[in-house]
Amino acid sequence: MNLARGLAPASAIASLLVAAGLAACSRAAQTEPPTRPAAESPAGLGAGLTSPNVLFILIDDLNAWVSCLGHPQAKTPNIDRLAARGVLFTRAYCVGPACNPSRSALLSGVRPTTSGVYTNADDWKKHIHAGLGLTVPWKRAGYSVFGAGKIGHGHRHYGSEWSDFVAAEQDDEADTKFDGLVEPAPIDGKDEDVPDWQVVDDCITKLGKKHASPFFLACGLRKPHLPWSVPRKYYQRFPAADLKLPARRGNDLSDLPVGAIAMAEHLEEHRKVLKQGRWLAAIQGYLAACAYTDMNVGRLLDALDASAYARNTIVVLLGDHGFHLGEKSHWGNETLWEEATHVPLIFAGPGVVVGKTCNAVVDLLSVFPTLCELSALPIPAHVEGKSLRPLLTDPSAAWQGHALMTLGFGNHAVRTARWRYIRYADGGEELYDHDHDPNEWRNLAAHAEFAETKAELRQLLPKDAVPVGKSRVDDDEDDEDKKDDKKDGKKKGK
Repeated sequence: MNLARGLAPASAIASLLVAAGLAACSRAAQTEPPTRPAAESPAGLGAGLTSPNVLFILIDDLNAWVSCLGHPQAKTPNIDRLAARGVLFTRAYCVGPACNPSRSALLSGVRPTTSGVYTNADDWKKHIHAGLGLTVPWKRAGYSVFGAGKIGHGHRHYGSEWSDFVAAEQDDEADTKFDGLVEPAPIDGKDEDVPDWQVVDDCITKLGKKHASPFFLACGLRKPHLPWSVPRKYYQRFPAADLKLPARRGNDLSDLPVGAIAMAEHLEEHRKVLKQGRWLAAIQGYLAACAYTDMNVGRLLDALDASAYARNTIVVLLGDHGFHLGEKSHWGNETLWEEATHVPLIFAGPGVVVGKTCNAVVDLLSVFPTLCELSALPIPAHVEGKSLRPLLTDPSAAWQGHALMTLGFGNHAVRTARWRYIRYADGGEELYDHDHDPNEWRNLAAHAEFAETKAELRQLLPKDAVPVGKSRVDDDEDDEDKKDDKKDGKKKGK
């Protein structure tokens, strides 16, 4: 059973809360894969600064419970600080609401329906070969490419795609994984006892060094992934007596198709939480873990600000997928509902306007091409996402887009500004009108008056998904990548 998993209101009220919260290539390798044309150099670099660095902050299980997105109980001043420097996307969604499909899509630029990475059980290295990863365009352009912490699923990566990678110690062994949810978590340690501290230490060291070439620095933070074992002081910021439960309705699951109930396999966790009276305590643990991670984000931003690279570094921060905290009687991720799919997404730095929110509906497949364009690098031809660069210069620009999420073969959700439409492999359907039902309590799929709406949304679903166990990822490896595939392809991570 896997609990690596979100919540956030998507109503107009939430948008007002968001606004209030923000107010307070150069050189190419000889064997490059096909690419789209390079973008123009990013604006805002300043005299003599032509190749921006990249600081990529990927956070495990961070849902939309951050204060700059309007959540009333969250305390994330450093994430808010970054949002105030750039563009905060209020309607950003993961591509797959579980670690493996989400990260594999984010880091390769291809959807699960192309790669065949549908669930956490799929071995992503058998579906996505070396040479297609997010860092490759920068490495081929002469950048130093550094990574630390959890970036790929299972703490695995291809060595040929990095100049240097520092893996993180793992802290969620099987016997402690659910601490903080159905059992109390140990909270008597110090900040530096949590492995994320050392991950950030390594990134701070990189930021403090003089580099002969521009760099791409990826920092993968584990919290708020379970266990919620962070120092007591973070729990004390959220007294359980002051916390409120998420909005809920007693018969919320009564109008769901069989496929939805089957996917939400962690209903038993909710019964355990209720039986032990731990719902508020679990929310306290999640908020505390988010506050701990926010502290580490602050350490990274402070180090960047104190470095020689403060003016010419693009920063992107995102969660890999969402996390339920009892909504729809579910805990964790692995559903196609709003809570498991809605994530924070922030861009800041050269080429990005300052202090703006963007309400366009986007998904994380856009991160890869967006970073390429901000860095004036060609977008690899295999990348399927749509660049967000127009929205980073004008967040109110017209945007013809939607978010598409997949979990398991044949199970998809489409999110538009108004609707969430879900279709399961067995033909079961859900339809929610977010203009009037931001909590997704009333499934309209069986109502005849919405047949035309469903038909229109159904056209946005994938029509040529690869079968389970197969992949359709382009084969454009160079010799170094093929050696990495052969050497590393059978190695398993934890």
